[in-house]
Amino acid sequence: MTVAQQQQLIEAALAVRQQAHAPYSKFLVGAALLDDQGAIHIGCNVENASYGLTICAERVAIGAAVAAGRRRFVAIAIAADPAVSPCGACRQVLAEFAPNLPVLLVDANTSSLVKETTMAELLPLRFEFRS
Repeated sequence: MTVAQQQQLIEAALAVRQQAHAPYSKFLVGAALLDDQGAIHIGCNVENASYGLTICAERVAIGAAVAAGRRRFVAIAIAADPAVSPCGACRQVLAEFAPNLPVLLVDANTSSLVKETTMAELLPLRFEFRS
């Protein structure tokens, strides 16, 4: 991933964060996922009154990418205030597609404050189905 692509990812995550539907928590999250063809797939969290039906930004972005026919990913940026790591469900879903995916955790108030990590660091013993 180039520096320009990294900046595009951060900007896309920050922008889509503003579209989040979070009337209950008021916690807005945006995610931007870069695929191996250079396309960026975005997602934001979508809350529901039945809170268990809430969909995280990361899974919305993965769903958009898969719906577009993409399955290989280069990096993801996640923007929130404050910056947060993906939940366990999102970690497992992301690791399904890219177990070593670079992850950029972006503080929405200070977008120059970016923590870089990987899915392997966030979920070292991911579940894998083996038949």
